[in-house]
Amino acid sequence: MKKQFINGIRLDRTNIDPQTFPYHLNCLQHFHELTLDHAVTFFCGENGSGKSTFLEAVAIACGINPEGGSNNMQFSTYDDYSDLHRHLRLQKWVVPQTKFFLRAESFYNVATEISNNPLLSLQYGGDLHQCSHGESFLRLVENRFWDQGLYILDEPEAALSAQGQITLLCHIHRLAQNGSQFLIATHSPILLGYQYGVIHDMDRSMAVVAYEDTAAYQTYRAFLNHPHGIQQHLFEEP
Repeated sequence: MKKQFINGIRLDRTNIDPQTFPYHLNCLQHFHELTLDHAVTFFCGENGSGKSTFLEAVAIACGINPEGGSNNMQFSTYDDYSDLHRHLRLQKWVVPQTKFFLRAESFYNVATEISNNPLLSLQYGGDLHQCSHGESFLRLVENRFWDQGLYILDEPEAALSAQGQITLLCHIHRLAQNGSQFLIATHSPILLGYQYGVIHDMDRSMAVVAYEDTAAYQTYRAFLNHPHGIQQHLFEEP
């Protein structure tokens, strides 16, 4: 088994109220420990299932800014994260050479922090505001994601076309082959299809699921196979 930077995540349930956010979420109701034995771990699930909340807490526990960026970025525009990170325990935590938290919803703020520092901008491939949203995501990965790194990605497909997602998948595979570890929350059937990863379904209490059993795969497949038939069914008058 390849050694990961994080081999597991345990939830210390001491002094938590299971009726409050985020502990009332189905994915955390009976959660105790998660083993991480793959270089690429995916978290899938419906909106509101807790994917982003969980990855945010893991990122904070790893010493990364909750709004995204590297461990050297500590800016804050809106403090609304939960205290889940205070109760997470990283198992066999080995500090990586580099780490980065990419979250789609606050990437604009990260790009602004980078653009405010000319020397930092060079490291990231230039001013990320000077290209499209999707191009900025890929430029970040191409220039700032290095070997032997820990990368936590929250819905990275949000700004990417299908071809862009395939390009991202190639970068993920290359980096994973060179000692990097990824934790990724996604709705993308393209990313979830990565053959060397493992998928945890937040709607099933983080159980490991097969790619073909994910809602993302089943929904996209059904729609692409019968787009007009599904629409006729959806748009029928009651």
